[in-house]
Amino acid sequence: MRVIVLVVFVLVYAAMALGRLPGLALDRAGAAVLGAIVLVASGLLTVPEAWSAADVPTLALLFGLMVVSAQLRLGGFYTAVSRRLIAATATPAGLLARVMAAAAVLSAILANDIVCLAMAPILVEATLARGLSPLPYLLGLALAANIGSAATVIGNPQNMLIGQVARLSFTGYLADVWPCVLASLALAWAGVVFAYRGRFAGPRVTLVVAAPPFQAWQSAKGLAAIGLCMALFCLGGVPRENVALACAGALLLSRRMASRETLALVDWQLLLLFLGLFVVNREVAAAGFLTDLHDWLAGAGIDLGRPGWLFAVTAGLSNIVSNVPAVMLLLPGHESPQQATVLAVSSTLAGNLLLPGSIANLIVADQAASLGVRLDFVRHAKVGLPVTAASLAVSAWWLLG
Repeated sequence: MRVIVLVVFVLVYAAMALGRLPGLALDRAGAAVLGAIVLVASGLLTVPEAWSAADVPTLALLFGLMVVSAQLRLGGFYTAVSRRLIAATATPAGLLARVMAAAAVLSAILANDIVCLAMAPILVEATLARGLSPLPYLLGLALAANIGSAATVIGNPQNMLIGQVARLSFTGYLADVWPCVLASLALAWAGVVFAYRGRFAGPRVTLVVAAPPFQAWQSAKGLAAIGLCMALFCLGGVPRENVALACAGALLLSRRMASRETLALVDWQLLLLFLGLFVVNREVAAAGFLTDLHDWLAGAGIDLGRPGWLFAVTAGLSNIVSNVPAVMLLLPGHESPQQATVLAVSSTLAGNLLLPGSIANLIVADQAASLGVRLDFVRHAKVGLPVTAASLAVSAWWLLG
């Protein structure tokens, strides 16, 4: 039975690293779900046991906040913010600062993937209309969305999981990390400005992107919901997943916005990825492979119980298998407040190193490609490598010093 678990683990995490299993039309979410199915079908665990492996509060929190973010997207909030930012009178570097600041703030309180999905096409449209190259702004969006999402325990999926499992205080975590997040954002802006010095100009092109029109009332409802969530998260006392679900339920009660449209924007693929990995990782731990891995690393002089080693290994593994699978693999046994904070910051900032390191990066690249703008691996790496190295160094100094 250990052989079955080991084979499933290797194949699933190979898909996490490669984005798919070679020769098959099976992406990360599909591989995780298939791995869970194999473990259940082989009799290693029952369906109720598989379901109990999932961290349901984390899935509930993620779903609830996805519904809130979908409300804002359908209400045209992201569209209005993006167009207003680019329409402002400022230098190209000043516009970049505005875009990155807005993306970071939005990503800290809403899912960074949704922020990138909604803002990227509008940035392409607006920058081309002004005769600016979209590339520095798209890079700035991806970098800032990842960095901003590190600021809170709801900014991205892995932080939600860490915050729920380690029971991190919303305000306590924010107080611990905001200096390194702010410094990382400044470094990212400087990195993009330096890389594109003298090259901000581009062809003036009229491009019309299909986007939800701004609806003041629907956007106001979404903002009220996220404002209430943030207030109750800061106060504590009520489980975060309960708050998010209550706000999501209230938004679904609408006379004009169909629930089908809202629920269609929920990232069901991500939820299934979580569910599949919960099951696979449960059996990996039950088979003793996590203990074996820790023992092997300890024999090599790598003690994951020490925050410095945990920070380094998390950053490296996040760029091999992506940050969500890396955190799910490393989180068991590292749930103290300091270790959990190290996991959250390191895994999130490491996502900026290479294009496949973060789903947010891939979303920006895909959205740009659909509009004829190419943000490829090399272009991302030229900025992502130095920016990420600097932001990880500053964050390690702040968190571990």
